[in-house]
Amino acid sequence: MAGSGEESKKLQLYSYWRSSCAFRVRIALNLKGLDYEYKAVNLLKGEQRDPEYLKLNPLGYVPTLVDGDAVIADSFAILMYLEEKYPQRALLPQDCQKRAINYQAANIVSANIQPLQNLAVLKYIHEKVGPNETTPWVQSHITKGFEALEKLLKDYAGKYATGDEVYMADLFLAPQIHAAIKRFEVDMNQFPTLLRVFEAYQELPAFQDAMPEKQPDATC
Repeated sequence: MAGSGEESKKLQLYSYWRSSCAFRVRIALNLKGLDYEYKAVNLLKGEQRDPEYLKLNPLGYVPTLVDGDAVIADSFAILMYLEEKYPQRALLPQDCQKRAINYQAANIVSANIQPLQNLAVLKYIHEKVGPNETTPWVQSHITKGFEALEKLLKDYAGKYATGDEVYMADLFLAPQIHAAIKRFEVDMNQFPTLLRVFEAYQELPAFQDAMPEKQPDATC
């Protein structure tokens, strides 16, 4: 068993099992071989609004990473922090153009798909528009984003999104495709490149161990 000094240095990840943003970070931590303490934040119970948690993450979202004195919120910021502080198993390619494609794919997911399917948005649509409108809303935005990703990646994809090595784009794609299939019933056959790389992720322990249903707070 690790001593108290080692325990105090251990990374802490505040996460919710179903959060695709936290899912991205779990994959990165696994790929880099970084041990961490899982700190569950139950979004359905509103634990993200607890005053103590808001001191760590003023927006009240997950994930949040604590690394000693460093507290980083937002999955993109966390991934860049991990890439710079823990350079083992690089998440970004050396080639500038391929690196830009990774940023672009990640941003399509993080800026144009995921925010439109988060819990607060779906709750608002459910209450203000109607309970039957949430799934069509999400499906339309996922479809638009996936169409763009198919076009972007068709000339770059190998076994994975931008070649035969896993990079940052894959960390954003895997959780988003998983949610599209499991939660929002999107037909992935219309996106053959995305479906093919998602199937390749099933062979990678770093991805499989990060799956929502394998987290300690999973309720499925």
